[in-house]
Amino acid sequence: MLKIATFNINGIRARLPALLEWLEREAPDVVCLQELKTADAGFPIDAIRAAGYGAIWHGEKSWNGVAILSRGTEPIESRRGLPGDDGDKQSRYIEAAVHGVLVGCLYLPNGNPQPGPKFEYKLAWFERLLKYAATLYDSGHPVVLAGDYNVVPTDEDIYNPRSWLKDALLQPESRACYRRLLEQGWVDALRARYPDERIYTFWDYFRQHWQTNSGLRIDHLLLNATLAPALREAGVDRWVRGAAQASDHAPAWITLDFGGEGRRRAPSKTAAKKTAGDKTAAAAKAVLQKAPAAAKKAPATKKAPATKQAPATKKAPATKQATATKKGTAAKKGAVAKKVTAAKKATAAKKPAAKKASAARQGATKRQ
Repeated sequence: MLKIATFNINGIRARLPALLEWLEREAPDVVCLQELKTADAGFPIDAIRAAGYGAIWHGEKSWNGVAILSRGTEPIESRRGLPGDDGDKQSRYIEAAVHGVLVGCLYLPNGNPQPGPKFEYKLAWFERLLKYAATLYDSGHPVVLAGDYNVVPTDEDIYNPRSWLKDALLQPESRACYRRLLEQGWVDALRARYPDERIYTFWDYFRQHWQTNSGLRIDHLLLNATLAPALREAGVDRWVRGAAQASDHAPAWITLDFGGEGRRRAPSKTAAKKTAGDKTAAAAKAVLQKAPAAAKKAPATKKAPATKQAPATKKAPATKQATATKKGTAAKKGAVAKKVTAAKKATAAKKPAAKKASAARQGATKRQ
């Protein structure tokens, strides 16, 4: 089984202990994080790796920020930023091939207050997502779009819609965009698994909403037709929301009976890099070749130029000479000595020619 989770961490540096505790206790294979609220340099990659996870991230100081974690291997980045607006610098989308699945991690704009520029930006971002999601859906690869959508799809996904009627999360335009996603064929995994139950992923910090279970469902995992048949379980790790200094979100997750991944188990870091790493690399190769707009490579793939190894190759002649010298026999030493004597005599006789050759070489050097 493959377990994929999405979690709006609401500040990864402030809530790193809570994140690490959740990773150790629940051991998801793939994690999509939102609202990192830190620049790239502030991402706690050392602590993440110590917990057994590789990661890619797209940070932003104080706001937004998304990341994908992969247990026992490194995600292979295929996209950074949602296409369609080169002027949009907000860090809200990142994508990678992980354990044979193409994973899109998103943090859709909140849109409040509405009406206004922030709500207009939300709808424009949603339109870009709709256009790009259609190409992913038809790519032929197993795809999941997971994250904080900042949309309450229906009145069944909120404790009391009357209290939120003016909020951007419940506006008809926001809900219409989400329905259009589902109309493309995407499967809302939590709702598919629990069609008649109230399931929440967010409880704000005000008016005792957590204590009274006054929640909203705004964190979603959408599966394309290639991946949806593999869905087995889904849920929300509510205990995370009840911890001290918790995020106002709880992780939502799914499990997939996906291909030949085999049963889930906690791999050693070395074994994971050799096994899961090979599978991820093979899947990513196919994704990067065929999936639309998956042309950007992960920054982590940059390596030191191979030309730095050149000095090692220059030592080869010296090695060959040393080997040849060691193989020389005592019988050849006399011949060598005679050649040296003859060479000295020849050198003395050709001094004028040598001076001319030296001058020629100096002239050639200056022209370079």
